Amino acid sequence: MMRNVRPFFAANWKMHMGPGETSRFIRAFMAAYEAHPDRRVVFFPPAISIASLQTAAADRPDLEVGIQDVHAEAQGAHTGAISAGMVAEAGVAWGLAGHSERRREFGDDDELVGRKLLRLLEAGVNPILCVGETLAEREEDRLYEVLSRQMATALRDLGSEDRRRLTYAYEPVWAIGTGKTASPDDASEAHGILRKRVAHLTDESTAEAAVILYGGSVKPDNIEELLAARGVDGVLVGGASLDSGGFARICAAGGG
Repeated sequence: MMRNVRPFFAANWKMHMGPGETSRFIRAFMAAYEAHPDRRVVFFPPAISIASLQTAAADRPDLEVGIQDVHAEAQGAHTGAISAGMVAEAGVAWGLAGHSERRREFGDDDELVGRKLLRLLEAGVNPILCVGETLAEREEDRLYEVLSRQMATALRDLGSEDRRRLTYAYEPVWAIGTGKTASPDDASEAHGILRKRVAHLTDESTAEAAVILYGGSVKPDNIEELLAARGVDGVLVGGASLDSGGFARICAAGGG
């Protein structure tokens, strides 16, 4: 069945771009990228730079803003943490949960990721669930097992309506920041698994409509090939999103 999905381009800046640099970046990006109503562009800056991004892009409603991470509790004595409710109050529309760097560096396991999804959903913030396998897991032919476990645990406590609100990002850990990129066939295989698991955890129509992004060393010179891969609805871009011109080319790709 042919799918009519609005392409999704997300920039995860990680621990880059302070407020001043963010303002300069957005001005340069807007000069290089005109609004395209047929696609979605979302920036995930450091939390401290969100307000600067919103101010710089005030005249460009096509450019949306997300948060890289939220705490698993709604509020409390958690120094340095940010709640999903605060994010919503700040006018942020999107939130990542389960990024591989959060899993690796901060110990975010599948259960904790599920709690963060709940907080985002409760606050009315659109969650993007990140999943993916390590190099060792891929070499052991455990792709299906890993993706199935990550999804089943993270979605375990979500109601049926909440499960329908998720966006997904497949990010092979071995391709993040390494310069290695999954082949289109690799990406299609993983996205096919995810779509089948969405159908199992929700229903066929939700799975058909689900937006699944690819993340892992996405660049201007491989974006067309990735977007052409079966089941790839967009990209979650790391390092290449730090260059305004390069990311503008990525966001303009696949336009026919």
